[in-house]
Amino acid sequence: MASPIRVTVLISGNGSNLQAVIDKARAGHLGNNTSLVRVLSNRKDAFGLERATRAGIPTQYHNLVKYKKQHAATPAGVQAAREEYDTELARLILADAPDLVVCLGFMHVLSPRFLEPLQAGKVRIINLHPALPGAFNGVNAIERAHAAWMEGKIDKTGVMIHDVISEVDMGQPILVREIPFQKGRDENLEAFETRVHETEWETVIEGVGMVIRELEAQKQNTRA
Repeated sequence: MASPIRVTVLISGNGSNLQAVIDKARAGHLGNNTSLVRVLSNRKDAFGLERATRAGIPTQYHNLVKYKKQHAATPAGVQAAREEYDTELARLILADAPDLVVCLGFMHVLSPRFLEPLQAGKVRIINLHPALPGAFNGVNAIERAHAAWMEGKIDKTGVMIHDVISEVDMGQPILVREIPFQKGRDENLEAFETRVHETEWETVIEGVGMVIRELEAQKQNTRA
């Protein structure tokens, strides 16, 4: 059997999308041979770490606070802390020799200090973002889209899987799913969030599976 596609997942919170990935990987629905090698979080109390532990997947906690404490609370100090954090994050991930890093609600902007070593190591990095390409980049995308709809500025939003580059949420889209707002209904934010998350679960599985199968094909072509 061909060597597995090794996947590292980065999270910050509850990990419901991670759970979907765990379940489908176990069932063999993400490719012919997929191995989830580690789940890493920048938040110690992220429930996604517990989900990974229950599934027998190694976990790691890597937080920015330690690095901030080593520098002055100035723009230059904050930048230095972030660069040191990202350098170590890259080292930790590369130690597991993954083929793919999947960001699922990882609330940290990845800098070139992280991206360049992984690119050099030929590690693909993808991200889930709850918005359409070029719309509502960054944090609170669901809330901002809902507010824009309430103001009559948009009639749809969506979720996407995209490649990660240094510009936040601006990498090449891999899979996009539109989510129309429901005309004639005053859908509150909580109900709308539920709809978005339901779409996310489906999009994550389809998008991650697409990339894993692409990586499998690349490995086969390399061996041929």
